[in-house]
Amino acid sequence: MKNIHLLLGIQSLLAIFVSINRLTDWFSGYVLPNEFLRWLDFNNMLVIPLASLVATYLLKKVIEYNSPAREGRAHIAWNLVFIVGLYLTAASYGDHEVTNYLHVRFCLDDPSSDLCRIVIFNDDEFSHWVFFTGFTMVNAAILFLQNLFPYLGKLSGTDVTLLFVNSLFLGAGVFANIGFEEIGLDLYVVALLAIISALLLWRRGRQPMFIYYTAAYWLGLIGSLTAQALR
Repeated sequence: MKNIHLLLGIQSLLAIFVSINRLTDWFSGYVLPNEFLRWLDFNNMLVIPLASLVATYLLKKVIEYNSPAREGRAHIAWNLVFIVGLYLTAASYGDHEVTNYLHVRFCLDDPSSDLCRIVIFNDDEFSHWVFFTGFTMVNAAILFLQNLFPYLGKLSGTDVTLLFVNSLFLGAGVFANIGFEEIGLDLYVVALLAIISALLLWRRGRQPMFIYYTAAYWLGLIGSLTAQALR
C-alpha cells in the first residue's frame, strides 16, 4: 500500500502542476527562439503526460503479483488494452498540444481558411476522440487488473483516507475540465468509468483502485453535472 499511496500522490502533484501550468503565466514563454511551442504546450505534451503514464505503469506493476492469473489470457488481454491505451494517449497529446498552440496563435481571427480548419479539427475534435479512447483503455485496464489481482491485505482506516484524499485531486481535475464547458464525449467517458468502478467496488469489495476511482469519478461527475445545471 505504501507504493500505491506514493504513486497516487505523484498523480496528485501532477494534477496541481497541470493547474499551475494552464492557469498562470509562468510557462507562457517560448521554448526556443523560433517559437515552435510555448513551455505551456511543451509541458502538456511531454513532461506532464510522460510522468503521469510512467507513474501509471509503475502502479500497474505494483498491483500485479505472482498468482495463477499471471500471464494468463485475461492478464495478457488487459496488458494489451493498457499498451494500446498508452499509445493512443501519447498520440493524442502530440496532436492536441501542437494544434492547440497553432489554433490559439494564428486561427482565432480567421478560422475559415483551409489550414485553420484542419488545425481546429485536430485541436477540438480528432485529438479529443483519440485521447478519450486511450484514457478509457488505460484506466479500465487498471481497474480490471486490480480485479484480476485483488489486494490480499486488509486496508486500514489510514489507507482508505489516503486513497480518498488522492481521489480528490483527480475528481477536481474532472470537475475543472467538464464542469464549465459544453457537454461532450468527456462527460460520457467519466460516467462510464464511474459506473465500472462502482460496480467493481460493489461486487468485489474494498480494493484500493476501486475506492480511488469510484470516489474520484463520482465526485467529479456529480460536481460537473451540478455546475452544468447551474450555468
